[in-house]
Amino acid sequence: MSASSQNNKLPFLDRDHSILAFNERVMDWARRPDVPLLERLRYLAIVSSNLDEFFEVRMAPQLTAGKSHEQNGLYTEQSYQQLSGKVHDLVAQQYAIYNDELMPLLEKKGIKIVSHGERNPRQRRWVREHFQKEVQPLLIPVGLDPAHPFPQVANKSLNFIVRLTGKDAFGRENEVAIVKVPRILPRYLRMPPVRGSKQSHFVSISSLIRSHLADLFPGRQVTEFSQFRVTRHSDLAVDEEEVKNLRTALRKGLQQRHYGEAVRLEVSAGCSEFLSGFLRAQFALPAEALYRVPGPVNLVRLNQLIDQIEAPTLRFERYQAGWPRQLVPGQSYFERLQQGDVLIHQPYESFDAVLAFLREAVEDPDVLAIKQTIYRTGARSELMELLREAVRRGKEVMAVVELKARFDEEANISYAERLESVGAQVVYGVVGLKTHAKMLLVTRRENGRLRRYAHLSTGNYNAGTARLYTDLSYLSADEALTADLDQLFLHLASQNRLPKLSKVLNAPFNLHKTMQDKVDAAAAAAAAGKEARIVLKMNALTDEPLARALALASQQGVKIDAIVRGACILPAQLPGVTDNVRVRSVIGRLLEHSRVFYFRVDDQEELWLSSADWMNRNMLRRVELAWPVTDPELRRRIIDECLTAYLHDTRDAWLLQPDGRYVPAGSLPGARGKAAPTPLSAQASLMARYGSKG
Repeated sequence: MSASSQNNKLPFLDRDHSILAFNERVMDWARRPDVPLLERLRYLAIVSSNLDEFFEVRMAPQLTAGKSHEQNGLYTEQSYQQLSGKVHDLVAQQYAIYNDELMPLLEKKGIKIVSHGERNPRQRRWVREHFQKEVQPLLIPVGLDPAHPFPQVANKSLNFIVRLTGKDAFGRENEVAIVKVPRILPRYLRMPPVRGSKQSHFVSISSLIRSHLADLFPGRQVTEFSQFRVTRHSDLAVDEEEVKNLRTALRKGLQQRHYGEAVRLEVSAGCSEFLSGFLRAQFALPAEALYRVPGPVNLVRLNQLIDQIEAPTLRFERYQAGWPRQLVPGQSYFERLQQGDVLIHQPYESFDAVLAFLREAVEDPDVLAIKQTIYRTGARSELMELLREAVRRGKEVMAVVELKARFDEEANISYAERLESVGAQVVYGVVGLKTHAKMLLVTRRENGRLRRYAHLSTGNYNAGTARLYTDLSYLSADEALTADLDQLFLHLASQNRLPKLSKVLNAPFNLHKTMQDKVDAAAAAAAAGKEARIVLKMNALTDEPLARALALASQQGVKIDAIVRGACILPAQLPGVTDNVRVRSVIGRLLEHSRVFYFRVDDQEELWLSSADWMNRNMLRRVELAWPVTDPELRRRIIDECLTAYLHDTRDAWLLQPDGRYVPAGSLPGARGKAAPTPLSAQASLMARYGSKG
């Protein structure tokens, strides 16, 4: 069989199962004894948050197939059942770690969530008083009958279902009631300490309400009850071709998001068949969508507990990012960039330097215009305030605000309105495409002429996540590069045809084809007997044409390493198909987020940074960027820090197997008779190189 015919039958790995495998790798951090205890608990909460988004975004088409018993595009009833079975296994592992490992270990450290049966009389009095004063006045129990139908239950909200005996005030035997728990109520409360004790005791809001459910139904008996939580499909769908005002349409859509199609129902492990069946019928869910959990139905809210515990030894040592080594504090960015490009490796080097660049541009009277894309900036963004200040100082400010940034739509609508209120020019990109590119362009008058300065990034302009995500920021005054960016901003505002750019690749026009061409060129070179190498670092690899091109290049002899944090559909080292492909995923203290693409044929190498993953949506349905790094010193640094270091990681790296399983890189057998080497962590090495703890 020829290489090309084999490649046409490439057995891609399933994307959804690959996403779940990523969460298994994240959950491994909750198991690791070398990780501080509260951080282990936080990783468990991260998995729950990821699963929430998985259901909100990915599960609806699978559920449709599961309900219809007919094929629904790529999905079937069998695929839904298989995926559901995998999620059930993952959730079971989660709660086993929570109940059997983390909670007992926390109790040994004097930290305990005290259940009703474990509370002493003093604690029970406190719980009762708190319930009566702070909680009960906010609860509205709804007895169900024809005049009181099942209430609207918001996405991911905490609720109780109760079964009652006896009759209500009107002599009727309505046996089911619903109690919504307001989101304003804290999910974990610290109980008063015992005098002389250093222990920290907490009560969950669900346990507190559960203990006093009977108080909500005087004269009746509560015979059964359960907490429950429903997850709903939450991907906003707005027909941009039909709406006249995208911002108004999205605002309406946001109001409905909390009440989309139900895709998952979580109940207490002991919930009766009567109550669980009642709820499933209300939400029209199959049996596979029911999750009985032996603990809180929302482990994400454990973050509230973690934040209340003052125990530095149970957390990671504080990491202080260093100031970028290429920059001198106090030196003008404009003077520095006239000497050459600057690379900032976040969060090892501080994102504050990016804010300082914008701040200097805002305060500099010679700066005439600032243009920036806005995708995610955080709830309280200094960057957005700087843009508003720039307008007040008389500068031309253009902001390309992406209103459809998933789960940040409301914040971005608010920012757009605030910028418009002071006179900034706000545009919303291109109809049908998300603007995911990260770029900032400053135009300055110097010696009678205009000169541009740019910031490009693989990540978002979010000061909060910039402390947790690994990303690359790139500052440049290169005339060709900045001219390309100016053309891109004009294109996004005017919708006019984009002229040919000299340096920057962009989606949806030429990024996908160019990346495929580069892979094909490496394949052709290898077939001609030349040495060819490809190393890719990204968050996800799910685009089938690019995955197919990589497999074909592997068959021609190209050595390929893909460092893919999350979902990857390309099988690694599959005999006869991807023998020369190795795929690794690095899951560490920081979230890997940078995108780096390296190609080499013999001694000729090129390196690109990008805002885009190799996913179909990024390549064809978004505005994305990729730009070359031509400075030899910066290129060597990126190869060393973002590629080589990660290819040698044996502590946090996982290796993809041909069947889709991931195994820890450190578990591979070493040479016989030699002591096991000390595990290497790319992230730990870079933190030690650039920052300081304290």
